Amino acid sequence: MSVSLEQARRIADASLVKGRELGLKPLSVVVLDPRASVVVTLSEDGCSQMRQRIALGKAKAAIQLGLGTRALMKRAEEQAYFIQSMNGLACGEFVPVPGGVLLRDQAGTLLGAVGISGDTSDNDEAAALAGIAAANLVGETG
Repeated sequence: MSVSLEQARRIADASLVKGRELGLKPLSVVVLDPRASVVVTLSEDGCSQMRQRIALGKAKAAIQLGLGTRALMKRAEEQAYFIQSMNGLACGEFVPVPGGVLLRDQAGTLLGAVGISGDTSDNDEAAALAGIAAANLVGETG
């Protein structure tokens, strides 16, 4: 099972709306399926290309290691060599800081991951969780 295009659009749109409601800096949102393939990517006006790459790195780290990036950040602090090795295997594409959230249905089935970048990591994560809730799905940060 995978996040649908309709669900991914709803997540991305609602995440951006939440960012505007909170007065956040311009955000970039990436929604991945369980195989880490991009379903949707959106970037607000004023968002640099790097923000999209960071959002993708957060989502990829979450989906490919099976943990939200808040938990991965904690693991990086405790086991730096492990996360460094995983990032090396991923060709440097993992970004283990908050803002990468696993995406599950109400039964707990993994559907994909959401990554957001543009503001602080905590605010990125809050926007992701709001988008996920708007799609009636469950976000897992750690």
